[in-house]
Amino acid sequence: MSQLHENSIIIDGLNISKFERSVFEDMRKGGVTAVNCTVSVWESFQKTVDNIAEMKQQIRQYSEILTLVRTTDDIFRAKQENRTGIIFGFQNAHAFEDNLGYIEAFKDLGVNVVQLCYNTQNLVGTGCYERDGGLSGYGREVIQEMNRVGIMVDLSHVGGKTSSEAIAASNKPVCYSHCCPSGLKEHPRNKTDEQLKEIADAGGFVGVTMFAPFLKRGADATVDDYIEAIEYVVDLIGEDQVGIGTDFTQGYSTEFFDWITHDKGRYRQLTNFGKVVNPEGIRTIGEFPNLTAAMERAGWSETRIRKIMGKNWVRVFGEVWNV
Repeated sequence: MSQLHENSIIIDGLNISKFERSVFEDMRKGGVTAVNCTVSVWESFQKTVDNIAEMKQQIRQYSEILTLVRTTDDIFRAKQENRTGIIFGFQNAHAFEDNLGYIEAFKDLGVNVVQLCYNTQNLVGTGCYERDGGLSGYGREVIQEMNRVGIMVDLSHVGGKTSSEAIAASNKPVCYSHCCPSGLKEHPRNKTDEQLKEIADAGGFVGVTMFAPFLKRGADATVDDYIEAIEYVVDLIGEDQVGIGTDFTQGYSTEFFDWITHDKGRYRQLTNFGKVVNPEGIRTIGEFPNLTAAMERAGWSETRIRKIMGKNWVRVFGEVWNV
């Protein structure tokens, strides 16, 4: 691990791995300071509370390597204590059900990032895999309440029209926590140059993912192909509004990908990713230092590397969370 990687704040803007001791140990091995861990996709309010309770139990059980992140100060503390900060995040607003009061309840439990929709329609708006009806009236209220309590709005899997209306409706920065540019590969989950500029122009943020099906060379991608995708976005919107959002799925079998590619996890199939393998050089979370090394190989300045590996995320999290 290089001195630069070791001394930098390293933030992963999205991780949906099978959270267990081996994964958490790999986060420490990779020098990850804090990570947005998915604790809800299609789960109900009650089941999501159960998931959060289970994650909190693991944070207590493995307290020598983990800590809960509620504020940006907790991220800096995690760095000082050589632990990984766990940020609770949803990939769907489904758990809010039709109750605005649940939003503050989840904030109180530690939830700090919520994606509005996961691929398809919900009460808030529309995902990227079906006809996009835009943000609902209830969705506007959801965003207002998320702004008020300090939960970041994530639009990664959200449809284009719903995303545009959400960007306009929010009075705080919103993000694509994990996406790739359509300019390198056409895919329903990738974002056009116009969408990337739109979120950046509104003070928003883009976490670039290394999920291979979204990268130009797919399953043949390497860590350098991931760098290419990050550079593409940086060249488009600048280095201050870009970060990392790996979308690691470590520890899962092919059954997991079957689940996430079906609406509600059990009905119609929305997409088929085929063979899913992380880019060579960053196949596991423990290989995170290879990403910093690849940035150095690409000739990036130390300032840019520190920003994109985590400093930018910390800034934008602070703008949203610190209410």
